[in-house]
Amino acid sequence: MSRWLKGGYAASIFLFLYLPLVVVAVFSFNDSRFSLAWHGFTLDWYVRLWHNTGLMTAAVNSLIIAASAATLATFLGTIAAFVLHQYRFAGRRLLFGTFFVMMMSPDIVIAISLLLLFLALPLNLGFHTLLLAHIVLCVPFVAITVFSRFHRFQHDVIDAARDLGASEYQVFRHIVLPLAAPAVAAGWLLSFTLSLDDVIISFFNTGPGFEVLPLRIYSMVRLGIRPDVNALCVAMIVFTIIALILTKILLKEKK
Repeated sequence: MSRWLKGGYAASIFLFLYLPLVVVAVFSFNDSRFSLAWHGFTLDWYVRLWHNTGLMTAAVNSLIIAASAATLATFLGTIAAFVLHQYRFAGRRLLFGTFFVMMMSPDIVIAISLLLLFLALPLNLGFHTLLLAHIVLCVPFVAITVFSRFHRFQHDVIDAARDLGASEYQVFRHIVLPLAAPAVAAGWLLSFTLSLDDVIISFFNTGPGFEVLPLRIYSMVRLGIRPDVNALCVAMIVFTIIALILTKILLKEKK
């Protein structure tokens, strides 16, 4: 009885998490534009999605921003985590604490703060301001993720490398980075997801000449959920699954 209860509880959790995704996937094949009733199977919405220039442009813009922000944030966050873990200096605890402040701060606060900064510099709102905003959003998550990995290190390996004449760059490049590869990859994926999913910071820090997918979808669903939006969501889910599988394979080969 206890086994069945545990299985039912686990199944209910997974059903609660993934049932909305299943509903989106099912209705992306529904041959009806406005009704939620099933009117037959069709692939027409995927064809229309492919020919929807505005939606595809916004999707490409989001992928470029997400990949660029994730890569730069992973680079900066990994270095920050290494410095915070390896060295003791004045203000270290304060700097470490600011990462948690940024992680816990509401997106609306970060968005308005960055907007005021960009207007004061001044910078024209667009691709560059949105990229900087997403890097600021993602760096703390990468730094904390990689920093937690450093606690599992055997410091004797790093000390031995230094005793053998390795420079700080060589220690970081050939010892620290390979050992922290799973956390670095997790930080990149987390940053990519945060950037691709963000609405509030993107809304405040992008200009009219550069539109990203979350804002495009938000403007579309205000008038009702269209089936081509469902098709786009399914395409993004498939893309995410493929990216996770490739990351799993690469990390396994690296190990």
